[in-house]
Amino acid sequence: MNETSLPTRGELALPGIVLGAGLGGFLDGILLHQVLQWHHLLTGVYPADTVDGLRMNTLGDGIFHTVTWLAVLLGLSLLYSRITANRGRVWRSRELWGWMLTGWGLFNLVEGVIDHHLLGIHHVHGGPYQFWWDLGFLGLGVVLIGIGRVLRR
Repeated sequence: MNETSLPTRGELALPGIVLGAGLGGFLDGILLHQVLQWHHLLTGVYPADTVDGLRMNTLGDGIFHTVTWLAVLLGLSLLYSRITANRGRVWRSRELWGWMLTGWGLFNLVEGVIDHHLLGIHHVHGGPYQFWWDLGFLGLGVVLIGIGRVLRR
């Protein structure tokens, strides 16, 4: 990449995926864990309706947010290493945003399959329709990856 060009195809993949996964994790943690209070990271293992259970879930959420924060920092440092004098063009590029949406979608798929289905440590929204909420979360991941792919074309 020279001083006047955008990063070549693929140079934004890793920073975009890492940023998207970190930001997707933040959205999950802030919106679903804190604002809506549908679940915490460990509610399938430690019920949140006891003080001890809530303490364990708060610890789990804190560790989760630390990991997502580190992913955002790593993604930003990777992106920064690829930015030159044309940084405004990079931020407006469809490729970067496509890779970020792909990273968010990958976060949803990995977190959804592992935490919701394999380990059962929490569900998107517990209750009689939790399977459908969990499936919708996976579906959103697929849609985000699809939109990311379209943007990168």
